[in-house]
Amino acid sequence: MPRSQLLIVFLCCLPLAACLHCYTCVFPTISSLDCFPQECPARQRCLSSSATGRHGSLQVTMYEKSCAIPSQCGLSGQKYASGLYFNYTTVCCDMDLCNGAVSVAALSWGGAALCLPPALALLLG
Repeated sequence: MPRSQLLIVFLCCLPLAACLHCYTCVFPTISSLDCFPQECPARQRCLSSSATGRHGSLQVTMYEKSCAIPSQCGLSGQKYASGLYFNYTTVCCDMDLCNGAVSVAALSWGGAALCLPPALALLLG
């Protein structure tokens, strides 16, 4: 395969250098729909976080969406706030508005899946 075709395949799979647009919530919210798009600083990812707290039969789930530095991604643990212990998880993704209502994992794999057909066509063609 010519090097130019390999270069095209490689470039197809790289994330764009432009800044991402991510959903951001002004405050942690009880609805993941109370957010707005925002351009992130360079080298940041889109973060989606949920935290669930319980006290007896009362359960509260809070959502947060924002731009994030890579070290904030993939975290989980427990925080104490407002008299409740909250179990939280954070997930990040690298596509515009990927931290919306759709599953972050599905979007991440979807981007890779879009890159595979052109790569396979060039390799097999």
